[in-house]
Amino acid sequence: MLTRRTLLGALSAVAMLTATAGGALAQENYDIALISKGFQHQFWQAVKAGADQAAAELGVTVTFEGPESESQVDRQMDMLAAALSRGPDAIGFAALDSQAATPLLQQANDAGIPIIAFDSGVESDIPLTTATTDNVAAAALAADKMAELIGEEGKVAVVAHDQTSRTGIDRVDGFVNRIEEAYPNIEVVTVQYGGGDQLQSTEITKSILLANPDLKGIFGANEGSAIGVANGKQELGSEVVVIGFDSGAAQKGMVESGLMAGAITQNPVGIGYETVKAAVAALNGEELPEVIDTGFYYYDASNMTDPEIAAVLYD
Repeated sequence: MLTRRTLLGALSAVAMLTATAGGALAQENYDIALISKGFQHQFWQAVKAGADQAAAELGVTVTFEGPESESQVDRQMDMLAAALSRGPDAIGFAALDSQAATPLLQQANDAGIPIIAFDSGVESDIPLTTATTDNVAAAALAADKMAELIGEEGKVAVVAHDQTSRTGIDRVDGFVNRIEEAYPNIEVVTVQYGGGDQLQSTEITKSILLANPDLKGIFGANEGSAIGVANGKQELGSEVVVIGFDSGAAQKGMVESGLMAGAITQNPVGIGYETVKAAVAALNGEELPEVIDTGFYYYDASNMTDPEIAAVLYD
């Protein structure tokens, strides 16, 4: 659960963005509907905290919802359709499937409702901007750290959340492509998908480890995947190197204990904050950049208390 300390710290991490990106002040109490990819991970609750902070500062009303699981594309479409029927002033949308929402987004566009993509974009030019992490670059950094820790040789694997969302695609591609282009003595033996579910990712990890007893590392591409990979490692007593993605209390504890070597953290509070801020700016007729890059960092037990890193680690 987010604590007051971590929330305030994370909000400080977006201060530079908000100070330099212009003053998007609401002219009225706009109604902004945010549809996330889920709500089961601490990541999404941190995104919501940032959105709520922006709403309070800008004087707008924000609703935030997402399906119970990041595999429930149909449920997310139902939520988007329900939001559209309400007729909000703007919509923020984090797509589970980069193509499935196109007809509904077109309806919103036809109705003059600005769409702001966040975390995971869509294959459409309808969203006015996307507030997100550079997931390709972030996953490439994870590959570099993995290579360093395994001596730049050996077999590695990937357990990811899905192959339909932009984040799922970009993180797998970023990791695999970096390994292939920079580390000829490392082989990615398999990429498997667990829907971001910890239990499913644990079972997938155990299967990978049993099939590849000489495996040296596994990259878990989101919070649920990473926790599942670490749990699978622990259950089999493996020494495999685990690099994760995202933060949260469970992952931080695993990094502190050494069960997980380290992880990439995004700035989820910044993602939520910038999404609402961009929606207000769009409603006020301001031009927006194609992408609002909210940043990322690698953390391990050695730097978790550094102020710059601690500010974007959420509980």
